[in-house]
Amino acid sequence: MGSVRKASAWLGLVDDNEDERYYDDDYSEGTEPGEAWVTDPRVKVATDVAEEKGRRIGTVTPDSFRDARAIGELFREGVPVIVNLTAMEAGDAKRVVDFAAGLIFGLRGSIDRVSNRVFLLTPADTEIISGEAAAHRTDGFFNQS
Repeated sequence: MGSVRKASAWLGLVDDNEDERYYDDDYSEGTEPGEAWVTDPRVKVATDVAEEKGRRIGTVTPDSFRDARAIGELFREGVPVIVNLTAMEAGDAKRVVDFAAGLIFGLRGSIDRVSNRVFLLTPADTEIISGEAAAHRTDGFFNQS
């Protein structure tokens, strides 16, 4: 196809039929209608495995106090939740923090401030490991003196 024809096709002035000549009529895209995609039954979806092993973390960015329910439902299931309040007005954000404080008190969890207006709610059976201790270690790979 010449450059003028390519430019015309790109602008939508003419039909771009270049791709059609490269495909055979026998080529089939995907499955036939009504056929289901079959996946190997030995393969598990990552979310299923994560749920089985308790390796899930929820993130919630509420727009209003009405979204606090999603935080409570995740936390009640034992899922650590990162709550990002940066998109909220100050009054509603305070209400969500108060709700979260009551939630963690009632379910014996903990709340940690990650950054300005971002909090981590962790259930009672979750341990938070800080990276500060690893940064101050004198043994290991980074101590090459």
